[in-house]
Amino acid sequence: MDHWFETRVPRSFAVACALATCVVSLASSSAVAPPATVAPPALGAPPAPGATAAAVAPAFTDTIVGTAIRVDMMAVPACDGGAAFFAARTEVPWELFDAFLYQLDQKAGASTPASDAVTRPTKPYVSVDRGYGHQGWPAISMSSKGAVQFCEWLSKKTGRTYRLPTVAEWQCMAKQTPVTADSITDGAWTAADAKNASHKIGSKKFDALGLADLWGNAAEWCVAADGSFCILGGSFKDKKIDPAAMKPIPETEDWNESDPQFPKSVWWLVDGPYIGMRVVTNDANAHMNPAPSGAAPAATEKK
Repeated sequence: MDHWFETRVPRSFAVACALATCVVSLASSSAVAPPATVAPPALGAPPAPGATAAAVAPAFTDTIVGTAIRVDMMAVPACDGGAAFFAARTEVPWELFDAFLYQLDQKAGASTPASDAVTRPTKPYVSVDRGYGHQGWPAISMSSKGAVQFCEWLSKKTGRTYRLPTVAEWQCMAKQTPVTADSITDGAWTAADAKNASHKIGSKKFDALGLADLWGNAAEWCVAADGSFCILGGSFKDKKIDPAAMKPIPETEDWNESDPQFPKSVWWLVDGPYIGMRVVTNDANAHMNPAPSGAAPAATEKK
């Protein structure tokens, strides 16, 4: 695999941090759906090789109270003796991470003591979106600590246990999304066409599970079997991504090392502008909101 970070990101970035009302699946929602208790959705067989996925409906949807942000969760059938689970259709976008970071739900009068009590990252000194894009773009540069705390906040907000995927779960998703090194650019932003920047989530083809950007765009935080953190999936920095040879990249201090003008923090990565996150859960029952009917919305990128 090519080196993850070949060019130094400029040290001065435009500030751009605004709450938006678009959704994780790039669909809008004007109202919060009332909680409903329903049976967990059945998990079917893995999709056939070559299946397209824009038509794959989410298994369920969580709308984050105090925002108009919707999280669409996709069913992931079990692999290799593991348990079936649910994965977010997209990487966590800035709109959702901003709600956590800046306590926007609290400002809207829709937080709870439990969600307010979650420790949040320090406010960034500069725009950690690196000027790539904000509304609809994947949240990046958070440390593993920031990613874990975000999952805790999202769990408190929804009543469902959200977390980072394990390496085995991420690899399970990858096995069921038939992508090869030759077809990778159809559904992944890589150095081949990304122009050294992340891109709007879902602006390339969805994979067979209905997931967007599992490969490329932002690399994704995962948890290894020993509890350590790593990333998988490759990013817009990679010249070549080979799914058959994909290995976890262990967390390293090098991701927060170089730029003295970007104050170091346990919450933010100076040298990790290509690292983001996707959430998963095994908990389909708690306060489950039925998924909206219909296919995933088409996504286009306008920069």
